[in-house]
Amino acid sequence: MLNLFRTPAVAGTTAAAASPLHRLWLRSEGSRRQVMDIVAVIATLLAINLTAHFTPLSTAAATVPVGVIALLAYAKLRGMTWGDLGLSKDNARKGVRWGSGAAIVVLTAVGIALAIPTTRGFFFNESYANVRHAVLAALIIIPLQTVLPEELAFRGILHGSLTRLGGTKLAFIAGSMLFGLWHIASSLNLSATNAGLTSVLGTGSFAQWVGVGLAVVATSAAGAGLTWLRHHTGSVWAPVGLHWALNAVGALAAALAWQLL
Repeated sequence: MLNLFRTPAVAGTTAAAASPLHRLWLRSEGSRRQVMDIVAVIATLLAINLTAHFTPLSTAAATVPVGVIALLAYAKLRGMTWGDLGLSKDNARKGVRWGSGAAIVVLTAVGIALAIPTTRGFFFNESYANVRHAVLAALIIIPLQTVLPEELAFRGILHGSLTRLGGTKLAFIAGSMLFGLWHIASSLNLSATNAGLTSVLGTGSFAQWVGVGLAVVATSAAGAGLTWLRHHTGSVWAPVGLHWALNAVGALAAALAWQLL
């Protein structure tokens, strides 16, 4: 009879000892899966970026949007919720309000800079010398080809993946840095096409890479601001508003700057 009473006690002790180890294994397995998801997201973004700038598909306007849609589908298959992606209906209104407010601030700041002759020179971007093209870019090309795909990718999928693994701090630091690096390819001709930068940096390889470095720093800082909006509102629509304003208002300001010559 004594042995019969002791056996359950030993079994219970073993189960109790195994339970923390099992929980630790589950946490480790979950973290490993999250790391693999982040690596997959970053690798896909790199492939999209290189394809969009250095292959025959660079002329296809849908390259980045289609790539990000595929990445979004992957994120959903891996169990990310709409809330993780910043697309929850509950936070949409707050995101739109903050995004609209941020856009108004940018519009005001750009208007002031454009009115000052000293800073107006930095708006002379040859890509937007034509008013019709600038309006088309601001209202259609920039939102659909740049702003929405990049925000879904960085403040949606990547932000959600980083937050699940390491919390807000990791999302801020890594997300901002990766957003800056994303702009290396698109800024290779920045110093040559921006009259203001050309007048300061000159031309040649040195000027080109200084321009790239400045672009990476600037977009990393912008990424931090966009990430803060995403974190504060829980919605991707807040950074969408600010991102659109930074790009589209800049394009319209460039066209206006050429007209003021």
